[in-house]
Amino acid sequence: MSDYKIPASTSIGHVHLKVADLNRSLNFYCEILGFELMTTYGDQAAFISAGGYHHHIGLNTWQSLNGSPPPRNSTGLFHTAILYPSRKDLAVAVKRLIDLKYPIDGASDHGVSEAIYLRDPDQNGVELYRDRPKKEWPIHEDGSLNMYTRALDVNDLLKEL
Repeated sequence: MSDYKIPASTSIGHVHLKVADLNRSLNFYCEILGFELMTTYGDQAAFISAGGYHHHIGLNTWQSLNGSPPPRNSTGLFHTAILYPSRKDLAVAVKRLIDLKYPIDGASDHGVSEAIYLRDPDQNGVELYRDRPKKEWPIHEDGSLNMYTRALDVNDLLKEL
């Protein structure tokens, strides 16, 4: 195994998704999740962001117009994870999904984070989450990270509102 380590300040800048219907996807990501439309490339692609960044998510129909989702048991993207700045911000997003009766697939406490799972209109997995402060992360006796998956108490999360 290589001794090379990617720089600690490295981040993942954006995700680009193939979608079947651009307007349907824009409705989900902008109207439901609250991203803002930054620009479009005609009627085939759109770039959306949080806070005016050039784009966090690209959506395009270049190879997927009117296409169907890939089979569940195939390789590909498991989910796009959207990191919220605070527990309250995550609670606001969850309350919005509940109020809109948007289907939620699951809610998990991973020790290091709290996450809500759903699917976009093209059946791409979407994780809405917030990280706990690093000092609260669960650690094994040997110092390694003790991540787990437990049911998230959504009612407790909503008390943030």
